Amino acid sequence: MNRVVHFEVHADDLDRAERFYTQVFGWTTQHWRDDYRLLVTGTDTPGIDGAIMQRQGPAPEPGQPLNCFSCSIDVEDIGATEKAVADAGGQQVLERMTIPGVGYVAYFTDTEGNVFGAYQSDESVA
Repeated sequence: MNRVVHFEVHADDLDRAERFYTQVFGWTTQHWRDDYRLLVTGTDTPGIDGAIMQRQGPAPEPGQPLNCFSCSIDVEDIGATEKAVADAGGQQVLERMTIPGVGYVAYFTDTEGNVFGAYQSDESVA
């Protein structure tokens, strides 16, 4: 079976994007080239690592529909993530939703205008 093995966050300001992802999710970075930074998302649970790269075209327009492959990040506390995103300069673009028997999901933009989801597992929610 083919699996997603890497993701890339496109950024106008690599330093700003690095600060956002390390502050909100505790990820670490490794500077590989001036325009490409590897992201290590953890080693304790299944998942994939990615990178921050210099944006190659125009930034997404606010309020426009997505034309992308959006990733969701597994979090322990969706409420704490909502606060951490705001504190780090991101914005919540879709309010938290309950998925009965599954958990919670919300969508955000990072400091570069990229959309991502945060997901908290909780099978007890109705």
